[in-house]
Amino acid sequence: MNAVKNIRTLTLDELTEYFLSIGDKKFRAKQVWEWIWKKHARSFEDMTNLSKELRENLSKNYSFPALKHDLSQYSSDGTIKSRFKTIDGNLVEGVLIPVEDRQTACVSSQVGCSLSCKFCATGFMERKRNLTFDEIYDEAAMLNEMAEKTYGKKLSNIVFMGMGEPLLNYKNVLKAIERITAPDGLGIGARRITVSTSGISKMIRQLGDDGVKFNLALSLHAANDKKRSELMPINETNNIQSLIEALNYFYNKTKNDITFEYILFKNENDSLKDADDLIKIYRQVPCHLINVIEYNPIENADFEKPEKESTQKFMDYLAAHRVNVRLRISRGKDIDAACGQLANKDLEKVI
Repeated sequence: MNAVKNIRTLTLDELTEYFLSIGDKKFRAKQVWEWIWKKHARSFEDMTNLSKELRENLSKNYSFPALKHDLSQYSSDGTIKSRFKTIDGNLVEGVLIPVEDRQTACVSSQVGCSLSCKFCATGFMERKRNLTFDEIYDEAAMLNEMAEKTYGKKLSNIVFMGMGEPLLNYKNVLKAIERITAPDGLGIGARRITVSTSGISKMIRQLGDDGVKFNLALSLHAANDKKRSELMPINETNNIQSLIEALNYFYNKTKNDITFEYILFKNENDSLKDADDLIKIYRQVPCHLINVIEYNPIENADFEKPEKESTQKFMDYLAAHRVNVRLRISRGKDIDAACGQLANKDLEKVI
């Protein structure tokens, strides 16, 4: 017996065909479509303006494997980390980051991660599977609801900087973004979405070929191949030169913003020689900004955060060489919600 089809994989035309095939009105398709994408229903029972008989008919013919909110944890700085559960019992985390006039959602794209970056808690987890496009959409929709409920504002920005490597779940990420940006979805502008990658040259080029409208962030974290390969094994097959070429290809095709993410590790990548190497890469790529990020400790790694004076010296050196650089202060550190800390740890102080 074949499993019933996920209703959210249907197009509006396919929904229309279904309702006509059971002798119902064409407008029913639009009603259900709006419940799914505009009103963010997560079950057929949520569709309250449909008859009970019709809802039962839908549930017999289609599945609705929506992501469920599991737990949330609140940081002293206003950041909210939420854990979501998939229909097959897997857990992923997403983060709502309120900053002045912005409400940013950090979403995950995979259950775990396969890239094993040495400084990232998710990298020590097993990659169990990709999230589907509708599960990614659910993350964004639920974090949007949380922003409205808690802060009275809708999401303004979305970053794919949670668990997993987005470009290893390419089709689902792009389809999720299509629904997130759609007027009959969340309606968030593509220029307010950033996809962060550990650096997969082939897929960065594919983004260019597909003419995507969102921005791209490269997790660089070291400016020579030896150091970067030690921190990020993916560099062994996607070295810095291949990334420079891929990023230029992407920019020439899209003209979208490119950002470098650079976590500072004490005595690892924080010297002025490292800064010089970073400047050389910066000048070879149409890079909009370098985000220097403070390291957030995790249980499985022995890295340390540099002293403030060392960080400032590094920043000042870049700025003196006409680099557009910003220090990104991590939010939610007290609840393990900061950059590199997402790992489905047991949550305390939850609702």
